[in-house]
Amino acid sequence: MGGGTEAFPDLGSHCELPDCHQLDFLPFSCNSCHKIFCLEHRSYGSHHCPNSDSGSRKVLVCEVCSHAIETTGHGEEEEKKILEKHDCDPKKKKKPACPVRRCKEVLTFSNTSSCKICLINVCLRHRFPTDHNCGKLRLPSPMAAGNNKFVDARSGKDCGNRVTAPIMPPAVKAC
Repeated sequence: MGGGTEAFPDLGSHCELPDCHQLDFLPFSCNSCHKIFCLEHRSYGSHHCPNSDSGSRKVLVCEVCSHAIETTGHGEEEEKKILEKHDCDPKKKKKPACPVRRCKEVLTFSNTSSCKICLINVCLRHRFPTDHNCGKLRLPSPMAAGNNKFVDARSGKDCGNRVTAPIMPPAVKAC
């Protein structure tokens, strides 16, 4: 079946769908069945391509350990055999958790933060160094002088022994 016009007989092609046969000047070739189709029938579903699954990937997921197994190019019976041969141990595949004490948050791609000081992966709740007791973080404590006394920041001397001014009675009497 030729295409094109009288002036250009090699231009375009007719759609190979039996109900269509439309002349299309920019035809599409199906990469599975290698037939030529018009714009409307170019997808696998619109021309009911028998080979539509030939180049696609297929992955089975184990229900016990959630391990993905690629089964591309195998039949349905072979896929079941592959899944049966898969030895899985749900205890062996442990998901990473936040290392902070009493935190049971599972670390995933979207809720994991890496500490820039100690380089430990923690959950977003414990992303600040003070929240996960960062091992390399040692902040100077204002309580370094001891016994709950304040330290003068400029001189480093104890300011607990200063003499305070006596409390004066109010100059105006209330009625």
